[in-house]
Amino acid sequence: MLVRWCAVVAALAVSLSAPARAQGNVSLGTEIWRTKGACQGCHGWAGDGRKMDSQLPDGANLRETALDRDALILTIKCGRPGRGMPAFDKFAYTDGRWYGMKLADLQKDGLTLADPAAPLQPREIEAVVDFLAAKVIGQGPMTRAKCIAFWGEDVAVCGALH
Repeated sequence: MLVRWCAVVAALAVSLSAPARAQGNVSLGTEIWRTKGACQGCHGWAGDGRKMDSQLPDGANLRETALDRDALILTIKCGRPGRGMPAFDKFAYTDGRWYGMKLADLQKDGLTLADPAAPLQPREIEAVVDFLAAKVIGQGPMTRAKCIAFWGEDVAVCGALH
């Protein structure tokens, strides 16, 4: 009886903490998007490809991406050689984890790889993907309400949105 009760309590604790953990990942992912990863520099603060700096490469419109979770994680980890997307996993091309390719293979093929703002840990990459899934992908165009929710206040950039 005690074992069964402990199992029920443990299962309940896991089910109750899952939404909080997921929300924590979204919050962490939002922060990494805005700061450490500097993702908005290329993809735009709204993830729609409207970037903030004309010097940086053009990033994809992630609001309309068809990539699934695994493909997004792989793309963030390993980048897109020759296309401006940096590899945020600092070991991506040292051990062949990206389709068996190493940095020498990229160089041999004439592909360059942009430097990331900072390398990200696997849990940070997953948090960014959680943020994208919850707040960006398939969410339609940015609205004033979504803008205020993203920035946490009504900032100037939200004024132009309806």
